[in-house]
Amino acid sequence: MYKLVTASLVTISLFKLDAYAKNRPNIVIYLTDDQSQLDASIYGAEVLNTPNLDRLAENGIVFDNAFIASPACAPSRAALLTGLMPSRNGAEANHSYPKPGIPVLTQQLQEEGYKVLAFGKVAHMKMNWECGFDFYHSGMTGLANHVTNYVDSVKMDEPVCLMVGDRRPHVPWTSKTLYEPDELKLPPYFIDTPETRNLWARYYSDITGADQEMGKIYELARHQFGDNFIFIYTADHGGQWPFGKWNLYDAGIKVPLIVVWPGHIKPDTRTDAMVSWIDLFPTLLDLTGSKMPVGLDGKSFKKVLEGKTDHFREYIFTTHSGDGKMNVYPIRSIRDHRFKYILNLYPENYHSNHSDILRKPNAGAYWDSWDEAAKYDDRAAAIIHKYYVRPAEEFYDLEVDPMEQQNLIDSDEHQDQINKMRQILEEWMDQQGDSRKAFQTPYPISGPTPHELGIH
Repeated sequence: MYKLVTASLVTISLFKLDAYAKNRPNIVIYLTDDQSQLDASIYGAEVLNTPNLDRLAENGIVFDNAFIASPACAPSRAALLTGLMPSRNGAEANHSYPKPGIPVLTQQLQEEGYKVLAFGKVAHMKMNWECGFDFYHSGMTGLANHVTNYVDSVKMDEPVCLMVGDRRPHVPWTSKTLYEPDELKLPPYFIDTPETRNLWARYYSDITGADQEMGKIYELARHQFGDNFIFIYTADHGGQWPFGKWNLYDAGIKVPLIVVWPGHIKPDTRTDAMVSWIDLFPTLLDLTGSKMPVGLDGKSFKKVLEGKTDHFREYIFTTHSGDGKMNVYPIRSIRDHRFKYILNLYPENYHSNHSDILRKPNAGAYWDSWDEAAKYDDRAAAIIHKYYVRPAEEFYDLEVDPMEQQNLIDSDEHQDQINKMRQILEEWMDQQGDSRKAFQTPYPISGPTPHELGIH
């Protein structure tokens, strides 16, 4: 069931590149959509089968502290492609895009002689065309076949940057379940119902499906480029589950990141260095000897890849500014290796999103079972209340509370640390020109929830 590569991919005809002579590594970036870091076997997910991620880990470096800039598709991918945080590149709320004239990774690589190819969901909607890819295929299924068909039919003499975006495990999740729901371990902040387990099994099944597709692309890269390639696997943010996507808890902002570069990165290594998605842009330019734009928020972590340091960022900043009418809840956060401070900018309003509002099959349909459980289960009621209603500030000791269940904002022991991180975050927001605005009208907690209002 979990073969790394199909026979057809082993026998594909190979096109030869002049990249060896130019000494420029080819680049392959594989992106999944809505996958938290914990949802992979190499990060401790029990039962979940991701053998190709395991294989990447054996051949490269695993980042245990990789984060995105914003936990929604458009701003996250815009940050990757610009090396700038959302308030600086202009893509703040979901379904928004960078301001005109902002340098993007594709153009920088093209100026250095790279041919940039994209398949699937790489940027977000219209930005896929605005990035100026040399070739773009918008199909979301059969990605490896599309890539193979293209490279078999085109002769290229320049180095290649191949970007592949798998829509999985974004909703709607598959109906073909590879896992027994009762065998899965749920996060502690979930309400354990049969409906939740069934959909969690489908979410896991989509992750395994994406892993299988990625394995084909990795094998294709090995055959196409020999050892002359950099392979990056990562995800744009956490899954569409409560306290994940659209949130600044680690389930929303901490993602898998594995980098393979034969002959340059020591195989089977891990690092605690904290890196952000905005750092991928300058890192790739650095690794390829390309010209670096001035004024980026990101910085190169080349020395981490080379094993010269296990320290990179002191702080990780993340922002979320909303997603249309479904999620009108701007949040900001600062995190170091041990502590996280979260600032909820509009705490007098409900936190909500597509899942609890729409409750679609193969997506948020489990929410009805949560509401039913809350009628007789105090713990279930508390989880739902915590989901909808947030305090103005939150503070977590991640060393003792990695799942961020105990808010220590009123702890006397931690006030010095809280004040320090609060001040640093405020100064950073000012430097970024962060407007802190809500892009839609929020839903006051004095009234009905968006689901009760029938928002669509």
